[in-house]
Amino acid sequence: MIRGQKVMLDADLAELYQVPTKRVNEQVQRNRGRFPKDFMFQLTEAEARNLRSQIATSSWGGRRNLPYAFTEHGVAMLSAVLASERAVKMSVLIIRAFVRMRELLANHKDLAIRVQRIEDVQHRQASVITILADEISELKLIPPPGPKRRIGFPRQA
Repeated sequence: MIRGQKVMLDADLAELYQVPTKRVNEQVQRNRGRFPKDFMFQLTEAEARNLRSQIATSSWGGRRNLPYAFTEHGVAMLSAVLASERAVKMSVLIIRAFVRMRELLANHKDLAIRVQRIEDVQHRQASVITILADEISELKLIPPPGPKRRIGFPRQA
């Protein structure tokens, strides 16, 4: 979740499509009109720093440009501009994952409320550890199931 949207980063998509990240970004630049802001956006310095700290990657070496984030529609458009069979197949799978996630959230209101709560906390820059600790505490409050009822006939003495 970045800027309140479910997205995939250019490097992750490049890995799935089995092409270099620079190839993905070249195609985006060549087809800029196909990627409006609701399809794709470039991360800010702060967002990229926050992302690096969350996934614990090294600050040495790495990228020279800020990563791009693609929404569900951006992923579909990216497969069109990459125009490889692998890109099209992966795009179908990714879009199905986005749709399935949306269905799960719609069908499980509990989960949707918890996800929203986690997102709200993240927006306030709380640590992931705090979020997990809160969730675990809530789970501990759920009472354990009662004793199991024995099945079968009572033993004869």
